[in-house]
Amino acid sequence: MKGLILSGGKGTRLRPFTYTGAKQLVPVANKPVLFYAIEDLVEAGITEIGIVVGDTGDQVREAVGDGARFGAQVCYIEQDAPRGIAHGIKIARHFIGDDAFVLFLGDNFIRDGIAAQVAAFRHGAMNAQIILHKMDDPSSMGVAVLDERGRVARLVEKPKQFVSPYAVIGIYMFDHRVFEAVNSIQPSARGELEITDTIQYLIDARLAVCAHLLEGWWIDTGKMSDILEANRLVLDILEPKNEGQVNGDSRIEGRVVLQNGAVVVNSTVRGPAIIGERTRIENAYVGPYTSIYHDCLIQDCEIEHSVVLENSQIVDAPARIADSLIGRNVEITRTGGNTKTLKMMVGDHSKVGIL
Repeated sequence: MKGLILSGGKGTRLRPFTYTGAKQLVPVANKPVLFYAIEDLVEAGITEIGIVVGDTGDQVREAVGDGARFGAQVCYIEQDAPRGIAHGIKIARHFIGDDAFVLFLGDNFIRDGIAAQVAAFRHGAMNAQIILHKMDDPSSMGVAVLDERGRVARLVEKPKQFVSPYAVIGIYMFDHRVFEAVNSIQPSARGELEITDTIQYLIDARLAVCAHLLEGWWIDTGKMSDILEANRLVLDILEPKNEGQVNGDSRIEGRVVLQNGAVVVNSTVRGPAIIGERTRIENAYVGPYTSIYHDCLIQDCEIEHSVVLENSQIVDAPARIADSLIGRNVEITRTGGNTKTLKMMVGDHSKVGIL
C-alpha cells in the first residue's frame, strides 16, 4: 500500500495563521500536525508517501524533506488550486498506479494511529474503507448512513437535517477502483470534486465499501479550539524528559518535557507541558497543557493551556494568558494599564502591546 496526504487548501478557519503558513505545520505538542499523519502511515507499514501541496508547498517541502527522517520516501504532487479532496486523488494517479492506498487529510489528528484500520483493509475483501466517528451533531461534515447490517448505504454532505450520528473523518482507504469514481463524478456547486460523491459512486456501483467505527480520539485541527484540544490529548500521554537546564530556584511539577537547550530560570513549569529547544523561561509561570515551541522567550508572565509557535517572545504581560494560540515571530509586551486574563489568537510576525 501507499500513502497519500493532502496538504493544500486555504485553511480559512485558522486565519490569520494561514495567511502566512500551512495549517498542516501548526505544531501540536511541539510537532507539526502533518508529522503525526506521516508517522501514523509509517507505523502502519506504509513508507511510500505522496503529499499533495498547493500555495504553501515550499514550506511543506522544507519541513518534511525527502521523508528519510520518518523512515519513508516522500514525493510531492502539485495541485494548482483547492479543487476538492477527490481532485487530490485524481492528480495522484501516476504516483498511486494500481496500488491500494491510504488517503490522509494532513490536518486530521488521530491519537491512537491507524495500524488496526490499515490491517483490516489489507486483509479484508474491500474496495474502500471509511472511518466513522460518532458525534452528537455531525452536520458540518460528511455523514454516513448505515443499513440494518451496519453497511454503508449512503453518504450525505453537511446534512441540514439529522440523518445519522456517524461523521466520516479525513482518513480513507481505497483500491484502484476509486480512480473510476473520481473520473466520473462532476464538480459540486462549490466547484470541487467531493469525496462524498466519490464514495457514493462506489456504493452505487455495488463495490465493497466498509466502515470502521473509531473508538479513540480524533480531531480535525481546523480551528484554534481544535489545535488546543489536540495539544491537550498529546500532552496527556507525554512521558516526562529533561534535556534542558533548570536552576535551583525553579520548580518542575508533573509531566514536563524540556527539549534540548531549553532553560528554566526562577520559574514554575507545571505539567503536562512541553518547552521547546533553546526556549528560555525566566521569572515566569507555565501552566498545564501548554506547548512552547523552539527559540522562544517567556519572561515575567504567566501562561497556561496555550500553544506558542517558534521565535516568539512574551515579556512582562500584564495578565495571565490562557486558551490562546500565538504565532511565529510574535512579540507580546506590556504597555501599561490593568487587566486580568488574556485569550488571544495572534498570527505570525505580530506585535501586541497590552494596556
